[in-house]
Amino acid sequence: MSQENIIASNEASSRSVLSDKLTDILTPGYEAEFDPDEAELAGAFREDALSAGDAAESSLDAVDPSAPVADRKAGA
Repeated sequence: MSQENIIASNEASSRSVLSDKLTDILTPGYEAEFDPDEAELAGAFREDALSAGDAAESSLDAVDPSAPVADRKAGA
């Protein structure tokens, strides 16, 4: 078996095991263990949070710039 075939076979096997684990975690009370590579493939470390800049920018939407200053303080 060539090196490429071995690698492809290992990747297919890993994905099959991961698929089985993802199915198993749907069973109430079952605790599946994932190694770091499996967790990453499953999307556990996917970063989809707002960046600090986006969060700061979104807070500007909360203030109505046309409202009088006194109204802004009362509403806060």
